[in-house]
Amino acid sequence: MPALQRDEAQTRARLLDVHRYDIALDLTQGEDRFGSRTVIHFTARTDGDTFVELRPAELHSVTLDGHPLDPAALDDNRLPLTGLAPGAHELRLDATMRYSRTGEGMHRFTDPADGESYVYTQLFLDDVQRVFAAFDQPDLKAVFALTVTAPTDWSVLGNGIATQRDPGHWTLAPTPLISSYLVAVAAGPWHSVRTEHAGLPFGIHCRRSLAPHLDADADEILDLTRRCFDRYHQIFEEPYPFDSYDQAFVPEFNAGAMENPGLVTFRDAYVFRSAVTDTERQTRGVTIAHEMAHMWFGDLVTLQWWDDIWLNESFAEYMGYQVLAEATRFTDTWTDFAVARKGWGYDADQRPSTHPVAPAPEDVPDTASALLNFDGISYAKGASALRQLVAWMGEKDFLAGINDHFARHRFSNATLADFIDSLARATDRDVHAWAERWLRTTGVDTLTPVVREAADGNWSVSVEQTGSPDGTRPHRLTIGRYDHDRTTTGRLVPREPLTWDVPDDGARSATGGRPALLLLNDQDLTYAKVRLDPVSWDTALGALSGLPDPLTRAVVWNAARDMVRDGELAPTAYLDAARAHLPYETDLALVQGVLAFARTQIADRYLPRTQRHTALATLTALSRDILRRTEGPEHGSEAGLRLTAVRAFIDSATTPEGIQDWLDDGSVPGGPRLDPELRWRILGRLATLGAAPLDELRAAIDAELARDPSATGREGAARCHAALPDPAAKQAAWDALFTTGGPAALSNYLFTATAGGFWAPEQLDLLRPYVARYFTDVPALAAARGPALAEAAGRHAFPAPFVEDHTLHLGEACLTDGNPTPALRRKLIDQLDDLRRAVKVRAAAENA
Repeated sequence: MPALQRDEAQTRARLLDVHRYDIALDLTQGEDRFGSRTVIHFTARTDGDTFVELRPAELHSVTLDGHPLDPAALDDNRLPLTGLAPGAHELRLDATMRYSRTGEGMHRFTDPADGESYVYTQLFLDDVQRVFAAFDQPDLKAVFALTVTAPTDWSVLGNGIATQRDPGHWTLAPTPLISSYLVAVAAGPWHSVRTEHAGLPFGIHCRRSLAPHLDADADEILDLTRRCFDRYHQIFEEPYPFDSYDQAFVPEFNAGAMENPGLVTFRDAYVFRSAVTDTERQTRGVTIAHEMAHMWFGDLVTLQWWDDIWLNESFAEYMGYQVLAEATRFTDTWTDFAVARKGWGYDADQRPSTHPVAPAPEDVPDTASALLNFDGISYAKGASALRQLVAWMGEKDFLAGINDHFARHRFSNATLADFIDSLARATDRDVHAWAERWLRTTGVDTLTPVVREAADGNWSVSVEQTGSPDGTRPHRLTIGRYDHDRTTTGRLVPREPLTWDVPDDGARSATGGRPALLLLNDQDLTYAKVRLDPVSWDTALGALSGLPDPLTRAVVWNAARDMVRDGELAPTAYLDAARAHLPYETDLALVQGVLAFARTQIADRYLPRTQRHTALATLTALSRDILRRTEGPEHGSEAGLRLTAVRAFIDSATTPEGIQDWLDDGSVPGGPRLDPELRWRILGRLATLGAAPLDELRAAIDAELARDPSATGREGAARCHAALPDPAAKQAAWDALFTTGGPAALSNYLFTATAGGFWAPEQLDLLRPYVARYFTDVPALAAARGPALAEAAGRHAFPAPFVEDHTLHLGEACLTDGNPTPALRRKLIDQLDDLRRAVKVRAAAENA
C-alpha cells in the first residue's frame, strides 16, 4: 500500500473541502467480510485531479455526481478522481471489505470462552481505508454519520449516541467535525454498565465472558472517569465537545487505548481477571485520564500533519499522570512515570533512530515514516518536556496558553507553531527559544554535580552538563540535600532543597558542612540523566531505602540504571543494591521497576552466562525476603508487594522446587491463592526449565487450558508450548509464527504469546539454529502481514537472548540486504542498538 505523501496531502487540502460522510456498514455478511457503502459530500475549490483511498476485498461500484466510474481504476488503495470542476460533489462507493486479525481496520474476534464474536475499528493512522472510503488525512475534517446492520443479538457503539431503529439496524448520531482516523464502531453482544454524569450518558463495555470482572471494578472505573472528567472541566474552559462518553474494553487491541471521541477503546487486559497490584490499577487510571485528555488535545484540536503527533501524545501523557494525581486517590503517579516511562524515553533518545520531540516537516514525509514516531520520545520524553515547561513557566500560565489554543482552533487543525504562539501569549518568557532547544533537538543531557569542600567546612557545588551533538538544554531543577538521621540508622533527613537553573546558576557556595547526599533533579522535574558525586553515591548505596520520598528514590534508581547501561556501574553492583534495599522498599512502582530491570536486562542480557544462575538466585532470595516481610494478616495492606514478589520468584526460579508445590497446592503458603495468571506463569516457567518429562508438561498445559478456555488461556497455552525445550515444539512454534496468510496465521496476541515463550536464555543450544532463520524469515512475514505484525515480530520475536557479535552481524546484514518494511526496519535498528550496548556491558563484566 503506498504511503500518503505529505506534499500529496497538502495539495489535496488546497483543492478540497470535505463536509460529510454517510457510511453504511453491514456486519452480517459472514466471518471474513463485511459490506461498506460510503457517500462523501465535498467541494472542489478549483479545477483539479485527486484521489480517494480504499482497500476493499471487492469494489462493486463508484459514482461521482451520478456518473459511474470504473471500479477497475482502483490502483492498490487509490481511486483517481479526475477532472473535478469547482463546486459541490457527491462520491458514492459500494464495496466489500475484509475483517482484520491483526488489530488494524475492522478487527474481528471470536471468544473461545463462549463462541461469541465481536468487531471493532482501529483506524489510526491510515487504516480508515480498510473500513470505508475516505480522503484519509487529518486536516480534512468532516461530519461522519454512520448506520450499522448487525446480528440482532448484538449492540452497536460509536462516536455518537447509538439508536436501534429496528432489530439489527442501528443509527449513530452524526459527529461534529472530526478527522477520519477518529471514527469508531464497536459491535457485538457487549456486556454494558451505563450511567449518567454531567448530563451525558457514560458507559463501560466488555465482552460477555469478562462481565463478572468488569462488574467487580465498575465502581472504580466509573469513579475515576467522573473525577477526571470533572477535573478537566476545572482546568479547561472549553466544555467536553461530544454527546456521550463510552469506554469499550476490546479484545486483541494493539495499543493501550485509542482516543476515539465519544468511544474510547481499551485493550481488555485492563479488565482484570486475576489479582493485580495497586500500581497496575493506577496504570489503568492513567490510561483513562490520558485518553480523556485527547478529547480536547487531539480530537477537538487536531494536528495538521503527523509531524506534530507529539501535540497529541505528549500532552495526553503529561495530563494523564497529572490529572489522576490531582483528582483521585492515586497521588504518586509521577513515581510510576519515573520508573515505568522515563527510561523508555531515555533509551529511545540514545538510539540511532532518535528524533526530535517535534521533528522537522521534511523528516516526516509520509504516513509510513510518521507511524515510526509513536515511541518513547513522542510519549515519555515529550511529557517530560511539558513537565519541565510547567516548572519553568508556571502552571497558571501554561493552562492559560492551553485554553487559548483550544479557543483558537476548536474543531480545526493546528501546528507546533500555533501551540507555541498560544503559550507565548500567556507568559513573558521566551517560549519560542525554549521550544527550539527542547522540541527540535535530540539526545539526553547528563548532569553531574561538582562539589568542592573548603578547609573551614564550607562547600560549593556546580553542575557539569554534557549533551548530544545537538547541544545542551536549559533545565530548571531541584537539588536535594540529605543528611544522616542521628536517631535512626540507615535513614536520611532532608535539608531545604536548592532550586537551580542549569547552566545559568553556575557554582554556589554553602555553609554548614556538605550534605551526605546531593541529588540533582530531585522530584524529577526535568528530563536528563543524572550522576552522583562519590560521597553521595556511597551514601545512596548504604541508605537508599532510607530516603523519605519515593520519587527521590526513583531518581536514584534511574541514575543507577543509566550508569549500568552506560558501562559506569557494574551490573552486579545494581543487583547488590536491589538485594540490600528492595526488602525495605514500600513503593510498589519502585519494586516492580527495579525487579523488572534486574530480571530482564541484568540477569538475561548484561551478565555473562556463567553469572546468570547466581543473579537469578539473588532475585529469588530477594523475593523470598519480601514474602517473609509481608506474611500475616497485619500485612494485608502490602498484598501488592507480596504479589510482586511471588511473580518475581516464579520468573527467576532455576528449579521447580517451590513453584511446583505452589501449583500442586493451588496456593502460595501464606497467600495468595493461585489465580489463572499465576497458574499460567508457573506453568510457563516449568516448561522453560523442562521440569518434568515432556509428555507430562504437555498434559499439564492441556489440562490448564481445559480449566481456563478463555482467550487469555489460549495465549498462556501457546506461550507454554513454545517454551518447551523440545526440537519438535520449537519447530511447531516457529511454523506458527512465520505463517504469512490464511486461517493458520496467528492473531496479533497469539503471535506475541508464542514469541514470548520461544526464546529462553536457558535454551541457547537448542535455539541457536533459529537465530539466522529469524533474520532470513522475518522480512517476508512483515511484508505479508502489515505494520502491526511487523512491529510485534521486531519486538517480541527478536532473538534477544543471543548477546553476541554474530547476532549483530546477521541483523546488520538483514538491514542491508533483507529489504525490511519501514516498521520492521525501525524495530531492528532499535533492537540491534540495544544488543550492541548489551554486548559491550557484558564484555566489561566478563573482564572485571
